[in-house]
Amino acid sequence: MRSRSHAPAHAPARALLLAALAVPVPAAAGPDPSRDVLWAALKTCVLAKRLAGKTFPCLSVDLGDGERPGSAVLRAPGQPTHTVVMPTVTVSGLEAPVLRGPHGTAYWRAALDARRFVTEPLKGRLPPDAVGLAVNSARGRSQDQLHIHLDCLRPSVRAALERHGRGVRARWAPFPVPLAGDRFLAMRVPAAAVEDFNPFAALTGLPGRRDLSRTSFAAVPTQPGDPEPGLILLAYRAPAASAEDVMDHTCTLAAPRSG
Repeated sequence: MRSRSHAPAHAPARALLLAALAVPVPAAAGPDPSRDVLWAALKTCVLAKRLAGKTFPCLSVDLGDGERPGSAVLRAPGQPTHTVVMPTVTVSGLEAPVLRGPHGTAYWRAALDARRFVTEPLKGRLPPDAVGLAVNSARGRSQDQLHIHLDCLRPSVRAALERHGRGVRARWAPFPVPLAGDRFLAMRVPAAAVEDFNPFAALTGLPGRRDLSRTSFAAVPTQPGDPEPGLILLAYRAPAASAEDVMDHTCTLAAPRSG
């Protein structure tokens, strides 16, 4: 893993976040300094937490302990619901082997807990089953630090889940219709198993070649009326796979304000 010492730690924290989360995806994941800006912003959060007990520019920082790895939660600048969860140590992306073990489960739990940062700004105008999580592939992401996206689902994706989600079972199988233009494989995670689930480990069970650097996944809630509540894990492979496409960063599913 390449050194991150070249990251511009002196840059304003908000500018770092904006660059990290809005920079276009490069054609190849080469040694490009722009792919480390998120790491520089994260270091600012961790330092503020350690020295002053503050979390800015992050929403939340958990430094972890001997049993649990640390994680941080950030808001994408200018996007009131788009939230990102990251490890506080170097983890390049979902292809990292360490994620197949307990650390992957811990980061998953941190992301589940962070869903409130999507719903709280909307003050009851967004149902919990309209929030998804996503991790992009090596070429589908702009940064080489694992970051789990959380935001509102696209209305078309939620409608497809309402129509076809009940047919998803516990083993990987093709989802019957495209979601945001991509063909996904899907598997069900029952509600009782969600907390201890490890989606990074589950990706190794995808049929075909295990090329996790070309793999992207999303986790979406089962919809009201589903006889087996829980989550549906969605994954696909492509040179620049981006399951983040199932999300709508403008959050049109949020009910309009009354009055």
